[in-house]
Amino acid sequence: MVETGDEGPQVRRAARVLAVSDRGRVLLLRGGDPARPGTHIWHAPGGGVEAGERDREAAAREFLEETGRSIDIGPLVWDRDLEFSFNHVRYRQYELYFLTHVGAEFEPETDGHNEIEQQYLSGHGWFSPDDLRAAGEHDMLAPPDIVDRLEELLRDGPPASVVRVLGAVLP
Repeated sequence: MVETGDEGPQVRRAARVLAVSDRGRVLLLRGGDPARPGTHIWHAPGGGVEAGERDREAAAREFLEETGRSIDIGPLVWDRDLEFSFNHVRYRQYELYFLTHVGAEFEPETDGHNEIEQQYLSGHGWFSPDDLRAAGEHDMLAPPDIVDRLEELLRDGPPASVVRVLGAVLP
């Protein structure tokens, strides 16, 4: 859901999925802002929570749309509050991250991508923390502290309470 006003950023809530394979790697999508050609960011599948929709339902719906896979949503593990611009629009977004174990790694399908996703999503990958460190040398990562937080999650399992991860990646 996006709330608009004459002043300030559009406010929205989003739900994302940290899909971890049986190899201990997380699925991320490579996206970019149409207003910033050549700038790429790796992020977890997910997106906006629609009016009347529950966070877990939104996470499952977005994952299905972006990967072609239905999943059972696991525990809420991270959250973050950030401001960013996308396609010349300023947003303030509160994100929730749900952990889900998906078994074997798979190739996401793109049939469910809407027009904007077709424009800004340019790939996907399954990443270990070390793989993410390497990807972060040439592309941005979201959240910016995903490597450290993912290492903790893989080592310790879901936290006793939600962990706040770092916010903004792009101004």
